[in-house]
Amino acid sequence: MKTVREQVAKVLAADACSGCGVCTTLDRGLVMELDDAGYVRPAPTGPLDETDGAAKSFSRVCPGRQVAAQRPARSLRHPLLGSYFAVWEAWAVDPEIRHRASSGGALTAIQGWLLESGLATQVSTAAPDTARPVRTVPVRIMSKEEALASAGSRYAPVAVGQLATSDPAHAITAKPCEVAAVRAMTGTGGDAPILLSFFCAGTPSQHATEQLVRDLGGPEPDGITDLWYRGRGWPGRFTAVSAGGEVSTDYDSSWGRALGPTTQWRCKICPDGVGESADIAAADSWETDDRGYPTFGEREGRSALIARTERGLAIIRAAQAAGVIGLRPLDPEQLAGAQPLQTSRRQYLAARLWGARLGGRAVPRYRGFRLFRLSAEHPRLALRTLRGTLRRLRAAQHRRHE
Repeated sequence: MKTVREQVAKVLAADACSGCGVCTTLDRGLVMELDDAGYVRPAPTGPLDETDGAAKSFSRVCPGRQVAAQRPARSLRHPLLGSYFAVWEAWAVDPEIRHRASSGGALTAIQGWLLESGLATQVSTAAPDTARPVRTVPVRIMSKEEALASAGSRYAPVAVGQLATSDPAHAITAKPCEVAAVRAMTGTGGDAPILLSFFCAGTPSQHATEQLVRDLGGPEPDGITDLWYRGRGWPGRFTAVSAGGEVSTDYDSSWGRALGPTTQWRCKICPDGVGESADIAAADSWETDDRGYPTFGEREGRSALIARTERGLAIIRAAQAAGVIGLRPLDPEQLAGAQPLQTSRRQYLAARLWGARLGGRAVPRYRGFRLFRLSAEHPRLALRTLRGTLRRLRAAQHRRHE
């Protein structure tokens, strides 16, 4: 059996690492660091220090090796949104949370309520680095006030998975790949931590954030005193603050033109941007135009909230009963229609994976998502996706050899 470190090297060589950080809990001699491309990656900082059974666990835990779709007993299943017990449109009842958070604040409100109610003693999540706000770091929060301070999306590399624990008194709010890794490590029983996630379009390079600030006329990274990507409205504006004032741009420009195009390769072949392994997953409940595309005009924030497990269902209902969140039923088809990136990515992922294999890329193993069936429903578009993936990979290989 190869060591964790040897297996990590193989994942890195295939460019299949998502930067989740869970491998650092299996080998404590690894740390997560920014690489030259601006993504967080495991790096050795000392001799091997593996936990018992770590090498054996790695292949089923690492999202760069495999991800399995979750199908809890008695749950319903949507082919593009995954398993669920109920779906709602949701919002934080507290107007401050609703305004500050990225999309209605439901997830932030639930985090605070878990801590206040004692259902969780701490929540591991992501937040701005207090010493260097242009960066994003994993944190443990222990109060409603700390939950509010960490509210808002962070479109940047961060490895919340390095704070993974099997303690059921803890909660973890993290990207779908991180949550999938923790689920694979801790199981599905009541003795696992509470897992919260959100719809994720991918992890951009840290360099993209810093370049966007420069392009807007802002300072170099060390001159930034505060930075948020969204929130303080819905969807809110990308904003960087410094001693010289602030610079900002709208969500469509920041994500669509600057950050989104720099997402790492593993995110482009992700089978689960919708948080299937979580107990609760949240998303933007966008309104759509006549063509069915989301509109990003400012308005009061609304979350879509999915109970993926019976545990998640109980938490959401209890939070509503406590007056923490408001709910109204949401048709899963309406949510799927408002999330075209997520649905199209899953619809044609099998074709993209085959294109990657033909281009010489090793790809992770994905089980239970029925990806081939989804791509086969639209064979012409699937073939176009396969050819496009293969063409881009070959062009990238050609550039590297020039």
